[in-house]
Amino acid sequence: MTTASSRTGRSGSVDPAPGAARPGDLAPHELRVLVAVAGEGGFSAAAGALGVTQSAVSHSVRGIERKVGAVLFERGRKGAVPTAGGAAAVAHARRVLRLLDALAAEARGAGNGAVEGPLRIAAFRSVALHLLPAALERLTARHPGLVPEVRVVRELGAGTAGEVAEGRADLGIATIGGTSTVPAGLISGVLVEEPYSLVHPAGHPDPRSLPLIDWHENCGSYTRQWWAGQDWIPKATVLTEDDGAVLAMVGAGHGMAIMPGLSLTGAPDSVEIADLGTDRPIRSVGYVTTPELARSVAVRALIRELRELAVSDSRKSE
Repeated sequence: MTTASSRTGRSGSVDPAPGAARPGDLAPHELRVLVAVAGEGGFSAAAGALGVTQSAVSHSVRGIERKVGAVLFERGRKGAVPTAGGAAAVAHARRVLRLLDALAAEARGAGNGAVEGPLRIAAFRSVALHLLPAALERLTARHPGLVPEVRVVRELGAGTAGEVAEGRADLGIATIGGTSTVPAGLISGVLVEEPYSLVHPAGHPDPRSLPLIDWHENCGSYTRQWWAGQDWIPKATVLTEDDGAVLAMVGAGHGMAIMPGLSLTGAPDSVEIADLGTDRPIRSVGYVTTPELARSVAVRALIRELRELAVSDSRKSE
């Protein structure tokens, strides 16, 4: 009997069986199997999550690999790990399944303009605290059938845009520009341009003489070039996990910080905020989504609310 493993080439490809179906013939239940195996880390766990037998999962994966002509998972004692091709396939599977959900939801609401179902959002901390809540309040007031599902993701590495690329989020609110490049195949738009400011203990006579307090997400992406030209900024002596901890440390008199506008929303009276001048660094915050979901009613509605809030906030600050 010929198996997928016995027909695996040196490059990790799988020779399709005679008369085998094409990749385009993958069924939704096969895509769910791919996602479950990747998410659960093995065939047995995926079988439990799907409510089927392990042999059914194994058989399905072998069939999928024959259809696409590539090995998608490395099997081992500790489970199943996606190959490079498998990771790409799983990301596509998540995105296709989400489009099928959107198809059904929009078909049901086409007659009355209703928008319903889940809307998966990835956002980094300061956005989740200070921009997203008001947008979601307005969104759900206009579309009560929508159910926002928010994941707060550190804006490091792939960040929120990576969640969209991997099919885990419909829309990511991300930092755009600098070293934060938008993954290929996604689309983006700027929502907010926020300047950086010097933050220091209230009433301090010489804040630039203080030690620097910083946090991981702030390290370099928007300030690197500007930072390099500022000989008054020392190396950070305190490095925290988030911007809230930075504000607390500054307010307690332990140092100063260079922080973007959203992070300073609701800053305590124990700190003062000083302008860094006309050459101050600016951080762009925007949305990232897929070309397909960008046309969906739910994603368009959220982008509209975010844009209206951004415009309103900018007018208030003028």
